[in-house]
Amino acid sequence: MTTRRGFLKRSLGAVALGSLTATSTQVFAADSGDGLPIVDTHQHLWDLKVVQPPWLQPGGELTRDYVTKDYLEATAGLNFRKAVYMEVAVGDDQLVTEAEYVLGLCASPDHPTCAAVIGGRPAEAGFKAYLDRFRGSPYVKGVRHIMRQPEMLDAEGLVAGMRLLGDRGLCFDLCVSANMLAASAKIVDACPDTRFVVDHCGNADPVAFMPKSAAPREARHDADAWRRDMEGLANRKNTICKISGIVSAMEKGKWTAADLAPPINHCLDTFGPDRVIFASDWPVCTRGAALREWVAALKEIVRDRPREEQGKLFGENAIGFYGL
Repeated sequence: MTTRRGFLKRSLGAVALGSLTATSTQVFAADSGDGLPIVDTHQHLWDLKVVQPPWLQPGGELTRDYVTKDYLEATAGLNFRKAVYMEVAVGDDQLVTEAEYVLGLCASPDHPTCAAVIGGRPAEAGFKAYLDRFRGSPYVKGVRHIMRQPEMLDAEGLVAGMRLLGDRGLCFDLCVSANMLAASAKIVDACPDTRFVVDHCGNADPVAFMPKSAAPREARHDADAWRRDMEGLANRKNTICKISGIVSAMEKGKWTAADLAPPINHCLDTFGPDRVIFASDWPVCTRGAALREWVAALKEIVRDRPREEQGKLFGENAIGFYGL
């Protein structure tokens, strides 16, 4: 079983910047000019000939193939060195197909994708057998199942499945609405040896932090409640926070870095410099901005933070957490 001490050492240990460059077998994008190598911890890919995520609607904005070639074009010049694939919410019948597809990419030197968080259903009786299919794979780092309804957090068998992930040294990505953050903390408490990643800044809505007179629409949650609930999760030391996602909540061309800054800074300050990781959420991020716009905005937001902290955010923490 993974010990709590071992978990903390692995997930929170600092990694020298030089290690990031040294362990990168291939550079997939030119230096962006500031010298910071980037590890993307939330890269989506889908080939519709292989998987058909049910949430992609016919004629929808994202309903086309997004493969490595497209990712390399989107990251060109940004100094992206490695990418961790994130499951794309396929149907239950395609979970194995998706996982095997992406693990094939990870095994190839022709892709920046070097690890994966695969889809899975921790509350289901067959979860152990599903994990056993991939036991021993150096590329599988964790599991995600998006939880959209509060009752999913009370599902029978969920805690046992989450604890099994801890036993296997795997993490779980918490992708829940802002209004479900407090309830999620109960799961985290019940599984102290499992590492949890709070996705997308706790699905913060930047509009919630704007003056009402400047808000372009109604906020999706209360800002103070979100702050309190994120602080609660940060107090659990088996959590880290993924700085990602919130740009997709904004309308293209109608936001600034200052609009995104309040929830991002709260996450950075609350979780601390050793427990935050950068993620693109590409191509979902393109609903609100091109990937390079998201990267530029985040760099603007953190530009006054120490260089060491910026290095941890953009790559070093991810190397240590995922063992890349």
